[in-house]
Amino acid sequence: MADVLSQGEIDALLSALSTGEMNADELKKEEKESKVKVYDFKRALRFSKDQIRSLSRIHENFARLLTTYFSAQLRTHVQISVASVDQLPYEEFIRSIPKMTILNVFEPYPLDGRLLMEINPNIAYAMLDRLLGGRGVSVNKVENLTEIETRIMSQLFQRTLDSFQEAWSSVIELDPVMEEIEVNPQFLQMVSPNETVVVISLSTTIAETSGMINICLPHVVLEEVLPKLSVHYWMQEKKKQREPGEIESIEMNIQKAPLLIQAELGRSEISIQEFLHLDQGDVIELNQLINQPLIVTVGGERKYHAQPGKSKNKIAVQVTGIIEEAEENE
Repeated sequence: MADVLSQGEIDALLSALSTGEMNADELKKEEKESKVKVYDFKRALRFSKDQIRSLSRIHENFARLLTTYFSAQLRTHVQISVASVDQLPYEEFIRSIPKMTILNVFEPYPLDGRLLMEINPNIAYAMLDRLLGGRGVSVNKVENLTEIETRIMSQLFQRTLDSFQEAWSSVIELDPVMEEIEVNPQFLQMVSPNETVVVISLSTTIAETSGMINICLPHVVLEEVLPKLSVHYWMQEKKKQREPGEIESIEMNIQKAPLLIQAELGRSEISIQEFLHLDQGDVIELNQLINQPLIVTVGGERKYHAQPGKSKNKIAVQVTGIIEEAEENE
């Protein structure tokens, strides 16, 4: 994909062409020449652009859920958003994070393998300080976490898996389980060094402390659900298989549903003064002639023509015809 020039670069290019520093004919010759793009097999791009966009969309929802969760737990201003989504070798990801950090390893059942959530120590200790009643000040001493600190952080981050599960629910029903908390990335070998992983970086602000939360998703773990991350999967209609007897049950319930049926003898308009002076024996003239059929409505819709009468000494109507759709629209 060609690089997009900034407005300053465009102005500089036009200025060089106008002053003669660059020749337009030479530029055209360079475009015609075949260009060779360097491909690094150690950085194999195994996720398509559609899949990267889907992962970004999923974790934007995850970031919103985390914002709500941490705001409630820490009782302070929290802002989390997706900063970047990149695919790179696992070894490169391990080198890019601090030598001592908070690493939450969890298993995303029913998928095989492990996923990783890395929380920058500045963020982790700001959270810990808020939970212990402080103002959210970060003190980086991750190399010597006490058992109490480890326990508190473990409980806090364990509940983030509920948000992770909800964010992924549109693709697959996960049941993530926290496996361990590690502080040294060098002791953590989830996949082979050259295995391609997707790293979702979440820009996080807690009170006055800022940092990153990185989620590492190995390709080998997501391989089973990759087809569901494509645009075709999101756009296609899912056909639900009906249970045996479901159609018959629905039809029976519909047949038993009550309907309001009304036969209208006619209408009339009178003034309020006439209405107030109505007395027994008065006659109200309707707009319906005696030889015209009555209109029968079903659920408020005009459906039948009928004529008035009696059935077993009760007032009744006899259906004489069905109102056609064209007649009903008039």
